[in-house]
Amino acid sequence: MRFAINHISAPKLPLAEFFAMCRRLGVHEVEIRNDIPDVLGIMTPAQVRAEADAQGITILSINALYPFNVWSGDLPDRARRMADYAAECGAQALVMCPLNDGNKVPHSDLVTALDAMVPILRDRGLTGLIEPLGFPISSLRTKAEAIAAMTEADETGIFKLLHDTFHHHLAAEAELYPNRTGLVHISGVTNPALAVADMLDEHRVLVSHDDRLENLIQIKALLQAGYDGPFSFEPFAAEIHDLADAEGALRASMAYLKEAL
Repeated sequence: MRFAINHISAPKLPLAEFFAMCRRLGVHEVEIRNDIPDVLGIMTPAQVRAEADAQGITILSINALYPFNVWSGDLPDRARRMADYAAECGAQALVMCPLNDGNKVPHSDLVTALDAMVPILRDRGLTGLIEPLGFPISSLRTKAEAIAAMTEADETGIFKLLHDTFHHHLAAEAELYPNRTGLVHISGVTNPALAVADMLDEHRVLVSHDDRLENLIQIKALLQAGYDGPFSFEPFAAEIHDLADAEGALRASMAYLKEAL
């Protein structure tokens, strides 16, 4: 099992310190963000690339372009600017998240958005990581629908799935697509009182023995089916963000997963 770490796992650490923490954990692949924390808003791509090169870090993705499936307004411009930043900082991919506000988006609009993203990504040598969100209000809940649109829009492999163990559980989607998956996000939910339909990002912690999302089952199934990419920690809970020892908590979760698998 190959680990990566999303910057949201320790968002209070400046980028250089985050990279250094990852290296101490034996992890050399990371994801940076444009929200928590907003690295794109505070550093130039040249600064990010220089720091990554200095510390031997590979930037898997920038997280995230939202809402990628509503190709209107300022989205095309934001997509191009984010893709430019990704290419200049050395990132390999853009994470693309769908509209998540209760409004439906027709399948044809999803395909239109992907059609428009193909040259943006292709011209910059990037992969588009499409992340279905399993929330009941999401406009793209399942990987099956994402794959259908990917197949219509792209024949060159520019798009890959982002399998998120939290969203996979919420969507109650049994099917795995290891050969179409480019990255896996892992997080856990431990609150025993929560109904699945009520689970939100704020409940997502690091994976431990009392996880309710069946992370171990999902991870084992993906590995056995041939997925050989990284598993990236992506906890959203404030209790994780406020930890005095994020490094220790990540080390413990990594040790638990290695032993359990």
